[in-house]
Amino acid sequence: MADQEEDFSSLPLPDRFAHKVWKVRKAAYEDAAKQFAATPDESDPCFRPFLHDSGLWKGAVSDSNVAAQQEGIIALCAFLKYGGRDGCLRTRSLTITPMVEKCLSSTRAATKQNSIEALLLYIELDVAGPVIEEMLPGLSNKVPKNVAATLNALTQIFHNYGCKVVDPKPVLKALPKMFGAADKNVRAEATNLAVELYRWLREAIKPMFWGELKPTQQTDLEAQFEKIKSEPAPKQERLLRSQQEAMESAAAAGGDDYGEEGEDDAGEPPEIDAYDLAEPEDISKKIPPNFHDQLASSKWKDRKEAVDALHQALGVPRIKDSDFHEITRGLAKCMKDANVAVVTQAALCIEALAKGLRSGFGKYRATVMQPIMDRLKEKKATVSDALGAALDAVFESTSLSECLEDITAYLSNKNPQVKEGTMKFLIRCLRTTRDVPSKPEIASICESGKKLLSESSQALRDGGAEILGTVMKIIGERAMTPHLDGLDDIRKTKVKEFFETAEVKAKEKPKPAPAPPKPAAAPKKIMGGKKPPAKKAAPARPVSPPVVDPPPPTPKPAGSKLGMPKPGGLGGLKAPQKRLGAPGGVASPRRPVGGPPVMPDEDEPAPPPQPRLGLSRGLAGRSLAKPAAAAPQMPPDSPPPSSGLTAVERAELEELRAANERLLRQVDDMRQERNKFMSEIAELKNQNASLIEDHTRDVLSIKAKETQLVRARSDAEATEQVNERLRRELDRLKRALSRAEGLGSTGMNSPGLASPVHDDAGIYRDTGSAAASRNRMSFASNMSEEKENGDFPAARSKLSPEMRYESASSGRGSPARGFRSVHSYRDDGSDTGSAMSRERPVSSLPQPAGGGESWRRAAEVTSQLKARIEQMKAKQGLSRP
Repeated sequence: MADQEEDFSSLPLPDRFAHKVWKVRKAAYEDAAKQFAATPDESDPCFRPFLHDSGLWKGAVSDSNVAAQQEGIIALCAFLKYGGRDGCLRTRSLTITPMVEKCLSSTRAATKQNSIEALLLYIELDVAGPVIEEMLPGLSNKVPKNVAATLNALTQIFHNYGCKVVDPKPVLKALPKMFGAADKNVRAEATNLAVELYRWLREAIKPMFWGELKPTQQTDLEAQFEKIKSEPAPKQERLLRSQQEAMESAAAAGGDDYGEEGEDDAGEPPEIDAYDLAEPEDISKKIPPNFHDQLASSKWKDRKEAVDALHQALGVPRIKDSDFHEITRGLAKCMKDANVAVVTQAALCIEALAKGLRSGFGKYRATVMQPIMDRLKEKKATVSDALGAALDAVFESTSLSECLEDITAYLSNKNPQVKEGTMKFLIRCLRTTRDVPSKPEIASICESGKKLLSESSQALRDGGAEILGTVMKIIGERAMTPHLDGLDDIRKTKVKEFFETAEVKAKEKPKPAPAPPKPAAAPKKIMGGKKPPAKKAAPARPVSPPVVDPPPPTPKPAGSKLGMPKPGGLGGLKAPQKRLGAPGGVASPRRPVGGPPVMPDEDEPAPPPQPRLGLSRGLAGRSLAKPAAAAPQMPPDSPPPSSGLTAVERAELEELRAANERLLRQVDDMRQERNKFMSEIAELKNQNASLIEDHTRDVLSIKAKETQLVRARSDAEATEQVNERLRRELDRLKRALSRAEGLGSTGMNSPGLASPVHDDAGIYRDTGSAAASRNRMSFASNMSEEKENGDFPAARSKLSPEMRYESASSGRGSPARGFRSVHSYRDDGSDTGSAMSRERPVSSLPQPAGGGESWRRAAEVTSQLKARIEQMKAKQGLSRP
């Protein structure tokens, strides 16, 4: 067994971490913790295997053996403590979930304590957000013991780091469910977590979950809250690694003004607002649909009910920005209401809306601010307090610069109540503003305050002095001196009293003292532009043609390219040049580090020629001088050559290069993903535009269909009128036919017609005179009836072509006309029938005289008329809808 242990100890640590024997794993965890504690810094090679294979720690924290698991958690803590932020980032996503599921609820106290310490180290090395996100699923675990352990760990996290470092919103959202758990330990841990959050947030936590608790739970929590209300504000007990570095740098710089994270000038952490914790809520659906109708009602109870319902809808910590122009205009009108209850409730609605929108309420300020200030004339304390609170909420959502114009105008109001209320509002604004007013604004405020000092009311005079004293507290006594000119000593004393007691949040920062003038130094010389001495030109050009010396070269700018020929040179030959400092601030060989450039004296021997800094870096660009001559000119603190790197440093360099390549690849991938998203956005925009066009086209088609429907309805109404007229015509024709049949039967039964032998003309004239007169009367009555109804032409047109012809002619085709014509020719051979037709109108109905053939003709005409009537009936029945 001892031999096996020796073999196991000779294995590398990563292999021992994954060994199947728990004792080997336990010993490996212990050895790893000792090695991590003995490392000099975070770059030690012993961390590298565990950084490359982060899954080793997942197996360590979830080890099946509780003894090995305990040592694995201890090793993880040592790895995080000494390995730094890189180890935290690489192992966080693999170890937190197993720790929450198995380690926090372990039966071993050391395992639980070290698991919480590991979670605290993860937060200390980076940020708290990812850690809380990995822990929250533990609150939904089916095992109550795990849920209670997770709540305990969250309590420890908030106790050490506070709500300024750890965002409490995700935890507050999940907290109400914990109070409804069946296990008493879970409810107890939830109570402890709520109490810890109350230490940091105070009343700001209640809007997040208070309404979801039972009354008994609220009572129990209130009792717990009462115990810690008298305690001082908590402070962060454990600092992040970034905070520790900031403190060390501040201490090294000799600064003592670095306080605890999140503390203000007074030394107390700022109170966290419920607005920052809450999520925006859309209240448009909570507003009653008849709100505007009730608000415009003549009954004050309806108006009061409307503003009450609106105030209930606005009772959320944070309101989602939407269009509230109509609502604010309605509330502004309520400021003029005769009922003070409506005015008070409307002011409370404005306050709630301004607090829920914050900066989003700025666009409604002009709508509500002046009506509220007009109503400040109300003497009732409850109304004036509600109006003042509404004005304060409006100011918090805007700034002093936006409100100052209205405030200055109402400070000159004729009503003393309005003037006093505006004065108090201005004092509150000066106390709470965090921005120092500009000089014109300060001048305007001081002018208004000095005017109030001459008022007859004591309250207004004191208010003017308080305004001036508050402004003096903001800008300082020296800056306030010009604004107090012209005041007597009594008023100045009063202003000084308010100055000493005033409390403001905005203070004019004193201007930094001007820096002492720098000592006069020698004029700065540009190394590349100095004229070289004549005696130094010869060594640089040992071989040159015998030409006349050129004039001295002109000064060359420091930013010019070295090694290029000057315009005034000799055929591209260069005068000797001095080496310049590197553009990036690298020290020159002739310049001491951290000091001004040292210029050579005139009597200093010429230095050996320096290698040319030309464009070429090959053999042609090197100097012909010996390398030993240039060696003494190297600066003493020059970096060692790269060949002197150790193996560890070289490995780290390679690793950094690989990490850099990975980052570049990630950047490229993100850039490609961004381009893909942009193309998708463009495609969605095009789809949106096409949908809008389709919608517009559909709307136009619907309107066209509606127009066609209106036209069809009008056509149907016109058709119905035509049908009604045809129906009346048909009834009239039926009556005419019935009368004609009645007359025919009467004529056939008369004695004159029944006589077999008679004179045709005499019978027509004598015995048939009565029947003919009746026929003429019937025809004339029908004619008059048709003319009165206006249907005579239409009725004639509805007849068959034969009938129209008969009715339009002078009776030539009628049976009686034919009968008279035949008998007239039979008697004397003259056209007596036509003469008679010209003398008087003749009826188209069958005449009472004429024999059997005439009556057969009349019967045929009658049958034709009946058939025509039936056809008209059939057509009319088909045409009806």
